[in-house]
Amino acid sequence: MPRRPSSAVLFGGSPDETEAAFYEALQRGDIELLMSCWAEDDDIVCVHPGGPRLLGAGAIRAAFEAFFAQASVRARPVQVHRVVALTSAVHSVAEQIEVMLPDGLHQATVLATNVYHKTPEGWRMVAHHASPGAAPQTQVDPDRRPVLH
Repeated sequence: MPRRPSSAVLFGGSPDETEAAFYEALQRGDIELLMSCWAEDDDIVCVHPGGPRLLGAGAIRAAFEAFFAQASVRARPVQVHRVVALTSAVHSVAEQIEVMLPDGLHQATVLATNVYHKTPEGWRMVAHHASPGAAPQTQVDPDRRPVLH
């Protein structure tokens, strides 16, 4: 797989900057910017709501190229919960999605987990896993303990 030119990388000082570039690329339909958010690693993974697991940059690029050819998307993270360590970060994100398809505008809330690693090129995405979700809560009760399953 050809390497992306380093001049295309204008971010990467933090996981937040990489995430902002990822969502900007989605909104612009910019495949080069989108792919520059991803690590240059064969083990990167992406799962779209209801879709298969995509492994590697080639499969991820092909899926986004096909999507951009069919629709325009506005994806806005509305809630981000961050867990950050020295060389990795996990963001749990509620996304407000608007997709313009030939039959009109479709809206959804998507729950996504974005995983970033600090690489020699800066912070890069290594996993994006998204699934359909309910509308995000507007208030969080700090006394309520989370329940797993």
